[in-house]
Amino acid sequence: MAGRRRRSRRSRGRKLFLAVLALCLAAVYPLQEQLADDGGNSGGTGNAAAEDISAAASGVFRDGSTLEVHYLDVGQGDATLIVCGDGAMLIDAGNNSWGDDVRDYLEYQGVEDLDYVIGTHPDADHIGGLDVVMEAFDCGTVIMPDYEKETKTYEEVIDVMNQKGLELTLPQVGTVYELGEAAFTIVAPQGDYGDNANDYSVGILLEHGENRFLFTGDAEEDSEADMLNSGMDLSADVFKAAHHGSRTANTEAFLERVDPDYVVISCGEGNSYGHPHAEVLNRLRKMGIQVFRTDEEGTITATSDGSSITFNVPPSESWKAGEPAGS
Repeated sequence: MAGRRRRSRRSRGRKLFLAVLALCLAAVYPLQEQLADDGGNSGGTGNAAAEDISAAASGVFRDGSTLEVHYLDVGQGDATLIVCGDGAMLIDAGNNSWGDDVRDYLEYQGVEDLDYVIGTHPDADHIGGLDVVMEAFDCGTVIMPDYEKETKTYEEVIDVMNQKGLELTLPQVGTVYELGEAAFTIVAPQGDYGDNANDYSVGILLEHGENRFLFTGDAEEDSEADMLNSGMDLSADVFKAAHHGSRTANTEAFLERVDPDYVVISCGEGNSYGHPHAEVLNRLRKMGIQVFRTDEEGTITATSDGSSITFNVPPSESWKAGEPAGS
């Protein structure tokens, strides 16, 4: 695939009053308000984050030694905010219309800059909102795979990076990055996958004390097989289901190696792809894994103290597959 241009960094000041605003509003709104539902596909609401200040404000009181992983409800897409101490990183930002909502969520969480931004792969439901977020925040290391798409969405992300002088870092398997008291290791992609953008997804294993979180974007069977064959320790307490719970990923062999206690599925209610697929849900249920779903529970936050993990919502009990069936 085509190489990437190198870019330098540029700083941009943040508005400190946002953190104060969040503190005040935390006492007014109930904690579990979520980003507004988009009807199950890709569209944001424009004012969703303004209605969701309470959920974001919870982060203002965080303990500097804890790790928070926010699996944002961005409909049929992916966006994950990770905060540890003074460090923050974002993995994907949902579809194009969700950019404002993701930016607002980060602002109300008190995020002033992003140490890392990962665009797992250039599909719109993952990087569509990144241009808005990167324009609004100071960004450190930006990691994206060596795979390009000739789409307006991809071009908009690259344009913002060029405008801000941001340098693109290609994922190198085995590279370790620090985030406060946590650290993450690049685990994918590990091969050449032709025209399959999903298999080029950047995968990371995040560690905080004894707790481990695995993210593999939309990586499918071939990428999962390469990760397994590499011999890397992929075990994790929490696994964000690949490709929104699709049957094209989340193979039995991969799940057995990861052996998670919890799986988080990010998908839109009533999405047209049928995510999560019944085969995957049946596999998870058979393995005794607790499942959390953004289509049912909104934004899901996992908090690690280094030895235990708690969630802001109980696990799903529906085991309901998406409809209609699709790929």
